Amino acid sequence: MKKFFHWLVDLIKTVVIALLIVVPIRLFIFQPFIVRGDSMQPNFQHNDYMIVDQLSYRFREPRRGEVIVFNLNNQRFVKRIIGLPGEEVKIENNQIFVSDKKLEEKYIPASYDEISDKIVTLKENEYFVLGDNRPASYDSRRFGLIETRDIVGKSLFNINFFQSISFVKTPQYE
Repeated sequence: MKKFFHWLVDLIKTVVIALLIVVPIRLFIFQPFIVRGDSMQPNFQHNDYMIVDQLSYRFREPRRGEVIVFNLNNQRFVKRIIGLPGEEVKIENNQIFVSDKKLEEKYIPASYDEISDKIVTLKENEYFVLGDNRPASYDSRRFGLIETRDIVGKSLFNINFFQSISFVKTPQYE
């Protein structure tokens, strides 16, 4: 009986220590997210598992091209940042211009470029986001701009359990 008691105490200590380590990491540093829908294809598939970095944006501002998770109307969405605070985003003839400079998006197929014309000027703390699969995406073209406070974090890892695990790369724009 004494051995069982020691074993139980050791088990409780292990569980408490594990919780003290895991819970703060889960709440403040990394968070899981499951992609729902086709709005981010071909780069992210329905049911892909994502690890979201919640810490980076406490030390720096979000950057163009980063894939973020944000809250909107009590739901979470995953989209790519296109426009940053203070910029003008213009969509014209299926091309995107940010502050009059054409945005080269090598991460999406040309067939996804079917988007309607729009001009938006972003204020402080506002971001313009789009899904990579433009025809199937519910994004800033419909729901408007998102604010800094709505951003949960940036996608760090993308895990497709049937195929691969990969870092989410931020594209470099020219």
